[in-house]
Amino acid sequence: QVQLVESGGGSVQAGGSLRLSCVASGYTYSMGWFRQAPGKEREGVAALASDGGTSYADSVKGRFTISKDNAKNTLFLQMNSLKPEDTAMYYCAAAVLGYHSDDVLSGRVPMRYWGKGTLVTISS
Repeated sequence: QVQLVESGGGSVQAGGSLRLSCVASGYTYSMGWFRQAPGKEREGVAALASDGGTSYADSVKGRFTISKDNAKNTLFLQMNSLKPEDTAMYYCAAAVLGYHSDDVLSGRVPMRYWGKGTLVTISS
């Protein structure tokens, strides 16, 4: 059993930046960041495959960067040029297999472990 703990959320103005972190209690394979805004379905934001491949939602390309510190079992999401529409609860998730990052992002593959989320609020 792997536990995921997110941190780094907060309230910032549009145009600002935040860096989310997700610490895993054990080894993980493909991982991703997902978000869910009030009244909306959960969506994939960014994904990182075991081979280092990355995928991003069109809405965040060029603004968000996913990365991982393998030595610390920590996944990051650097978010720049934030917009009010980025407001959501952000979740970290991990799979038990090495899926392609596109499949993780799209939700086509099961993510075994999920964190409890960290809230990001962007004001205009």
